[in-house]
Amino acid sequence: MASACALEWVPDSLYNTAVSATVSSYSRHRREVKSLPEDVQFDIYYKLYNKGRICQLALEFSELDTFARVLKVNDKRHLLHHCFQALMDHGASVSDILADTYANQLAQQTSQDPASRERTIQLGFQLGGFLCDAGWFCASETVYKACLSLCQMDKANLHKSLECSVGLLHVQNANCKYTEADLTCQIAGQTLKELQALGLPVNAAAFYTECCALLFAECQYDEAIKFCSRAVTTISKTLPNKTIVDVLRQCSKACVVKREFRKAEVLVKHAVCYAREKFGDKHPKYSDALLDYGFYLLNVDSITAAVQVYQMALGIRQSVFGGRNLYVAIGHEDLAYASYVQEYSSGRFNDAREHAEKAIEILSYILPEDHLLLSSSKRVKALILEEIALDSLSKEAKEKNLQEAQELHLQSLALARKAFGENNVQTAKHYGNLGRLYQSMQRYEEAEEMHLKAIEIKERLLGKDDYEVALSVGHLASLYNYDMEKFAEAEKLYLRSIAIGKKLFGEGYSGLEYDYRGLLKLYRTTNNLAMADHYHDILHQWNTIRDINNAAEVKPLEFSISIDFEDTVKECFS
Repeated sequence: MASACALEWVPDSLYNTAVSATVSSYSRHRREVKSLPEDVQFDIYYKLYNKGRICQLALEFSELDTFARVLKVNDKRHLLHHCFQALMDHGASVSDILADTYANQLAQQTSQDPASRERTIQLGFQLGGFLCDAGWFCASETVYKACLSLCQMDKANLHKSLECSVGLLHVQNANCKYTEADLTCQIAGQTLKELQALGLPVNAAAFYTECCALLFAECQYDEAIKFCSRAVTTISKTLPNKTIVDVLRQCSKACVVKREFRKAEVLVKHAVCYAREKFGDKHPKYSDALLDYGFYLLNVDSITAAVQVYQMALGIRQSVFGGRNLYVAIGHEDLAYASYVQEYSSGRFNDAREHAEKAIEILSYILPEDHLLLSSSKRVKALILEEIALDSLSKEAKEKNLQEAQELHLQSLALARKAFGENNVQTAKHYGNLGRLYQSMQRYEEAEEMHLKAIEIKERLLGKDDYEVALSVGHLASLYNYDMEKFAEAEKLYLRSIAIGKKLFGEGYSGLEYDYRGLLKLYRTTNNLAMADHYHDILHQWNTIRDINNAAEVKPLEFSISIDFEDTVKECFS
């Protein structure tokens, strides 16, 4: 359990003594505590947490009136996250109790009185936002839905209706409830049109960003980038700092998948700097920006830098939330995949496996077994298990790991098809993963079928020259070359994969190694010694470039950028 000092909260000794005295005889002072100022109340509750009096704290925080006062203490929000998570880990369903009390009691009781309704709406923003920031999405959604119903009772509340629907859209996106998110997106869009028709001023950057996030998740990348452009061109320093960071980082992700890396770099570096400047380097919002910076680095082949950034992001989330928290699980998963990519050549997958299994453990505790967030973590573990199996000297261990990998891949594919259908990049990725696995299991015809499915979907959705297409093309080439003796087809596929990789990432791209080694093997097998010598030389040149790149010290956060982001960012999209 983290101490108050570790979390940078050290009240002066006299005040701390008074707080401790109150806590030591809390049952006698409980009623008086509720009349104290909010910040003093908070310190007493936090001391209860520090003393391990979790049941007493759960009792207090389960009262909506009490928790509403605690929410007003904004400067100690990280401490509130920490003790709230401890309650949830203890088994106290405080998130659901608060959400149900708000939706089923308070919202109904205050709906007919305008003044009371306005106070309840404001509390809905605070409570729904906190629960979302803490990773309890279902409870947050319950609050936002009730709050939105209150907002919609009065046409004078159009601005609040838009804000609330955007908050609801955000939490549904985060919780992978994309069907519901599509409906909420329509509600928010209609509200925005009503405001604009009335000539009322409104900044739609937050709405455009959530539309971008939804379309990104659904792999509608062309549409996502359109909303990204709208969000960026309407961004303003008058927006809340949290919104500014979210606009910058989400739009960066949209640019990454469209391979517009220069735009992505500008956006995500501004997000990182702005989050660090406004929230500090121990805040969850800074970790959000770091995760998306890691995503950018991973996609531009800066693997070591990505691992470092992911490690920092996970560290922040663990220090703020600790325990079985969804955001911590996501941090573990992202680090697991980056570590897997980094150690692909070395075969040292212990750290990657540990992080993947920790992610699955946390998510399985929090979420139902058919939740889409589990799909991604299971996929990562399956990839790791396959590589471990191939390096295993024990036939029994190899077969066991391959079988578990197959089960995980099939589960992930089923969840993706249920959520997105067949015509989706995520579904295609799972087909490709199964193709690689079936090759390892010597089920070559099935492997070919899976790779061809993956390529067809990716080409149709992303175009023939996308990075994802190159990955699947290279994997099919490997199958034809090493196991099916279709050398002519393999050669064409290798050359196509190489061309895409060099075009996107340059001569030192890490993925080129496997294609070069494949061609080297192919030409030696077919006795084309001239071409074998040619690719032997190319592979040597590639190794030289990689050695130079790897020798450079990696410091991904040592960059300077103007915090005055508006002109720079908008210039990228002009």
